[in-house]
Amino acid sequence: MITKDQVYDSDPVDRRVPLVRGGHDFHSITEIVARPTEVKPINAWYAVFGVALSLLAILIGSTGFLFFKGTGIWGLNNPVGWGWAIVNFVFWVGIGHAGTLISAILFLFRQKWRTSINRAAEAMTIFAVVCAIFFPTIHVGRVWLLYWAAPLPNQMDMWPNFKSPLMWDFFAVSIYGTVSFMFWYVGLIPDLATFRDRAKTKIKKLLYGVFALGWRGSNRHWLNYERAYLILAGLSTPLVLSVHTIVSFDFASGQLAGWHTTIFPPYFVAGAIFSGFAMVLTLMVVCVKLYKLENLITDRHFENISKIILVTGTMVGYAYAMEFFISWYSGSQYESFTFVNRAFGPYAWAYWIMVSCNVLSPQIFWFKTARTNKIILFVVSIFVNIGMWFERFVITVTSLHHDFIPSSWAYYSPTVWDVCALVGSFGLFFTFFSIFIRYLPMVAMAEVKTVLPEADPHFGDEEGGHLHG
Repeated sequence: MITKDQVYDSDPVDRRVPLVRGGHDFHSITEIVARPTEVKPINAWYAVFGVALSLLAILIGSTGFLFFKGTGIWGLNNPVGWGWAIVNFVFWVGIGHAGTLISAILFLFRQKWRTSINRAAEAMTIFAVVCAIFFPTIHVGRVWLLYWAAPLPNQMDMWPNFKSPLMWDFFAVSIYGTVSFMFWYVGLIPDLATFRDRAKTKIKKLLYGVFALGWRGSNRHWLNYERAYLILAGLSTPLVLSVHTIVSFDFASGQLAGWHTTIFPPYFVAGAIFSGFAMVLTLMVVCVKLYKLENLITDRHFENISKIILVTGTMVGYAYAMEFFISWYSGSQYESFTFVNRAFGPYAWAYWIMVSCNVLSPQIFWFKTARTNKIILFVVSIFVNIGMWFERFVITVTSLHHDFIPSSWAYYSPTVWDVCALVGSFGLFFTFFSIFIRYLPMVAMAEVKTVLPEADPHFGDEEGGHLHG
């Protein structure tokens, strides 16, 4: 017969690795997940939230000055017309990919280990998309004309250029953000109803009740919920591949050495999953430590995440090598020069930081002890995020600063306002995430309970005491 501390993945290879430890039942899981939202926040939460608000204030102040003075306060020059704003945009879009992958694709493949981490990953996706959209908004210069990017009729008959990949970004990122939000919200509804029923103040009961949409847990509610969740998962899955593919077209459709290459779509998608899972790892290690979630987010979850980082990091390393091979095989002196310049030119320091962080640091995950050591996991995840930001910097700047005409070459250096925008975007992200873990469940209670023995129809059956996948 199955006992409460034996909750396994449906994968036969992982039968001996528990998904939920500690002999928890439905009630105890509710208590663990609801505790951070019902008691006074811990001191670490106040510290993180305070730092995040300070960084957010820097973002607001620097953006206000940007609107007053214009994009000339950035380090942009001729020929480097794209600087940190586009680098940050691509970086944050990539961060947002892991949430949808964990929630949608792993859900469709019935991977039960996703249930403990999908909620925080989905929230991370939404906050990262908000940060990403922010940078094209301020990069356009004349922000008050931003509505021209939308295909809306206006008095001057101005229509967007639908042949431009920047136009495709408008549709791709906005649709991705909308579907991701709907997916996250629909998954929240059963847990919001639980919070509504546990609320001790009228205002909390009212707010949670409004957003729970009258959920009562009836058979009809669950049937509609599962159908809606499946449809949204099906919609989200192609978006994981299409969004960063379209972002890569911002570069690949340009006639510029180092950009105009067909490897960019799969290369960018792999890099997005790579960086996104690294951010999930960063957040989960901290949350598990601070909120004592070791019984719900176990070593099995960290092992799977680190394996995905290892695989996608190896794919990214392969793409780096193929870029050099293609530049040599093409016979184009411009392509060859661009990649030699990346590795040994003025920005060689950025290139080798990128390679060291993205290709070398994940290789430690070949060892099982590294995949379960929280300190190593956290350090490597930080290195990966640093490396992926530098990857976008290398792609953007090294192809621009030395273009086809040597007389126009220039070295790009960021100003303090570029730094403020980047640092402030992290303030925006962590402000949202701090509010999320304070008032909403960071673990999907309803989904975690489905992997408990009590949820199995044969629970307690001496002859059929096994879990069905």
